[in-house]
Amino acid sequence: MKAIGLEDFNALSDRQRMHLLFEVCSSTIWARRLVAGSPFRDAEALYDRADRVLAELPDAEIDAALDGHPRIGASVSAAHSPSSAREQARVADAGDAVKAALAEKNREYEDRFGYVYLVCASGRSADELLAILTDRLDNDPETERRVMRSELAKINRLRLERLLSEPT
Repeated sequence: MKAIGLEDFNALSDRQRMHLLFEVCSSTIWARRLVAGSPFRDAEALYDRADRVLAELPDAEIDAALDGHPRIGASVSAAHSPSSAREQARVADAGDAVKAALAEKNREYEDRFGYVYLVCASGRSADELLAILTDRLDNDPETERRVMRSELAKINRLRLERLLSEPT
Protein backbone atom coordinates (compact mmCIF):
# COMPACT_ATOMS: atom_id res chain seq x y z
CA MET A 1 0.00 0.00 0.00
CA LYS A 2 1.06 3.57 -0.55
CA ALA A 3 0.79 6.56 1.70
CA ILE A 4 -2.44 8.46 1.21
CA GLY A 5 -0.77 11.85 0.75
CA LEU A 6 -2.53 15.19 0.91
CA GLU A 7 -3.82 15.14 -2.67
CA ASP A 8 -5.57 11.82 -2.14
CA PHE A 9 -6.84 12.94 1.28
CA ASN A 10 -8.37 16.05 -0.32
CA ALA A 11 -9.97 13.89 -3.03
CA LEU A 12 -11.82 11.66 -0.55
CA SER A 13 -15.47 12.22 0.29
CA ASP A 14 -16.25 14.03 3.54
CA ARG A 15 -17.41 10.73 5.01
CA GLN A 16 -14.14 8.99 4.08
CA ARG A 17 -12.07 11.84 5.52
CA MET A 18 -14.15 11.78 8.72
CA HIS A 19 -13.53 8.06 9.08
CA LEU A 20 -9.76 8.58 8.76
CA LEU A 21 -9.80 11.53 11.14
CA PHE A 22 -11.52 9.48 13.85
CA GLU A 23 -8.32 7.39 13.88
CA VAL A 24 -6.49 10.62 14.75
CA CYS A 25 -8.90 12.08 17.31
CA SER A 26 -12.21 10.75 18.60
CA SER A 27 -13.86 14.18 18.74
CA THR A 28 -16.66 14.33 16.20
CA ILE A 29 -16.71 18.13 16.29
CA TRP A 30 -12.94 18.30 15.70
CA ALA A 31 -13.20 15.99 12.69
CA ARG A 32 -16.20 17.84 11.21
CA ARG A 33 -14.58 21.24 11.58
CA LEU A 34 -11.35 19.97 10.11
CA VAL A 35 -13.11 18.49 7.09
CA ALA A 36 -15.02 21.77 6.62
CA GLY A 37 -11.69 23.48 5.95
CA SER A 38 -10.76 21.22 3.07
CA PRO A 39 -9.32 21.03 0.53
CA PHE A 40 -5.96 21.90 2.06
CA ARG A 41 -3.27 23.59 -0.06
CA ASP A 42 -0.48 21.79 1.80
CA ALA A 43 0.11 19.62 4.84
CA GLU A 44 0.97 22.62 7.02
CA ALA A 45 -2.46 24.11 6.29
CA LEU A 46 -4.05 20.86 7.49
CA TYR A 47 -1.91 20.77 10.64
CA ASP A 48 -2.54 24.46 11.39
CA ARG A 49 -6.30 24.04 11.01
CA ALA A 50 -6.21 20.95 13.22
CA ASP A 51 -4.44 22.95 15.93
CA ARG A 52 -6.83 25.91 15.63
CA VAL A 53 -9.92 23.71 15.73
CA LEU A 54 -8.61 21.86 18.77
CA ALA A 55 -7.81 25.12 20.57
CA GLU A 56 -11.39 26.31 20.03
CA LEU A 57 -13.11 23.17 21.32
CA PRO A 58 -15.00 23.46 24.59
CA ASP A 59 -13.81 21.37 27.52
CA ALA A 60 -16.71 18.91 27.13
CA GLU A 61 -15.55 18.08 23.60
CA ILE A 62 -11.94 17.75 24.74
CA ASP A 63 -13.23 15.24 27.30
CA ALA A 64 -14.89 13.33 24.44
CA ALA A 65 -11.55 13.32 22.60
CA LEU A 66 -9.86 11.90 25.69
CA ASP A 67 -12.27 8.95 25.64
CA GLY A 68 -10.32 7.67 22.62
CA HIS A 69 -7.09 7.42 24.60
CA PRO A 70 -6.33 4.43 26.84
CA ARG A 71 -4.40 4.87 30.06
CA ILE A 72 -0.65 5.09 29.69
CA GLY A 73 0.67 1.66 30.60
CA ALA A 74 -2.66 -0.13 30.20
CA SER A 75 -2.79 -3.07 27.85
CA VAL A 76 -3.52 -1.62 24.42
CA SER A 77 -4.42 -3.89 21.54
CA ALA A 78 -3.35 -2.90 18.05
CA ALA A 79 -6.75 -4.04 16.81
CA HIS A 80 -8.59 -1.69 19.20
CA SER A 81 -6.30 1.32 18.98
CA PRO A 82 -3.40 0.88 16.55
CA SER A 83 -2.15 4.45 17.06
CA SER A 84 -2.09 4.17 20.85
CA ALA A 85 -0.50 0.72 20.71
CA ARG A 86 2.25 2.08 18.47
CA GLU A 87 2.78 5.21 20.57
CA GLN A 88 3.00 3.23 23.81
CA ALA A 89 5.12 0.41 22.39
CA ARG A 90 8.08 1.13 24.69
CA VAL A 91 5.85 0.88 27.76
CA ALA A 92 5.03 -2.76 27.02
CA ASP A 93 8.65 -3.69 27.76
CA ALA A 94 8.64 -2.06 31.21
CA GLY A 95 9.13 -4.07 34.36
CA ASP A 96 6.23 -4.97 36.62
CA ALA A 97 7.20 -2.39 39.26
CA VAL A 98 7.12 0.47 36.73
CA LYS A 99 3.82 -0.75 35.29
CA ALA A 100 2.34 -0.93 38.80
CA ALA A 101 3.59 2.59 39.59
CA LEU A 102 2.08 3.87 36.33
CA ALA A 103 -1.26 2.27 37.19
CA GLU A 104 -1.22 3.79 40.68
CA LYS A 105 -0.23 7.26 39.45
CA ASN A 106 -2.83 7.06 36.63
CA ARG A 107 -5.55 6.48 39.24
CA GLU A 108 -4.21 9.33 41.37
CA TYR A 109 -4.16 11.62 38.32
CA GLU A 110 -7.73 10.71 37.33
CA ASP A 111 -8.95 11.28 40.90
CA ARG A 112 -7.23 14.66 41.00
CA PHE A 113 -8.13 16.00 37.55
CA GLY A 114 -11.15 13.95 36.44
CA TYR A 115 -9.76 12.67 33.15
CA VAL A 116 -7.13 10.32 31.79
CA TYR A 117 -3.45 11.30 31.93
CA LEU A 118 -2.58 12.25 28.37
CA VAL A 119 0.94 12.65 27.09
CA CYS A 120 2.56 12.30 23.68
CA ALA A 121 4.11 8.90 24.46
CA SER A 122 5.72 8.20 21.10
CA GLY A 123 9.33 7.10 21.55
CA ARG A 124 9.26 7.55 25.32
CA SER A 125 10.08 4.86 27.87
CA ALA A 126 7.79 3.85 30.70
CA ASP A 127 10.21 5.39 33.21
CA GLU A 128 10.13 8.70 31.34
CA LEU A 129 6.32 8.67 31.14
CA LEU A 130 6.08 7.86 34.85
CA ALA A 131 8.39 10.79 35.71
CA ILE A 132 6.30 13.16 33.58
CA LEU A 133 3.11 11.90 35.21
CA THR A 134 4.56 12.31 38.68
CA ASP A 135 5.63 15.90 37.88
CA ARG A 136 2.26 16.79 36.39
CA LEU A 137 0.43 15.67 39.52
CA ASP A 138 1.82 18.86 41.12
CA ASN A 139 0.02 21.08 38.59
CA ASP A 140 -3.07 23.01 39.56
CA PRO A 141 -6.17 22.01 37.55
CA GLU A 142 -6.05 25.02 35.20
CA THR A 143 -2.37 24.52 34.36
CA GLU A 144 -2.87 20.80 33.86
CA ARG A 145 -5.81 21.39 31.51
CA ARG A 146 -3.55 23.59 29.33
CA VAL A 147 -0.76 20.99 29.41
CA MET A 148 -3.20 18.21 28.48
CA ARG A 149 -4.59 20.22 25.54
CA SER A 150 -1.04 20.84 24.33
CA GLU A 151 -0.25 17.11 24.54
CA LEU A 152 -3.45 16.29 22.63
CA ALA A 153 -2.40 18.73 19.88
CA LYS A 154 1.02 17.01 19.66
CA ILE A 155 -0.62 13.58 19.40
CA ASN A 156 -3.06 14.77 16.74
CA ARG A 157 -0.25 16.30 14.67
CA LEU A 158 1.86 13.15 14.90
CA ARG A 159 -1.09 11.04 13.82
CA LEU A 160 -1.98 13.40 10.96
CA GLU A 161 1.63 13.28 9.74
CA ARG A 162 1.51 9.49 9.81
CA LEU A 163 -1.85 9.48 8.04
CA LEU A 164 -0.41 11.44 5.12
CA SER A 165 3.01 9.83 4.95
CA GLU A 166 2.65 6.15 5.84
CA PRO A 167 0.83 3.32 4.07
CA THR A 168 -2.83 3.04 5.03
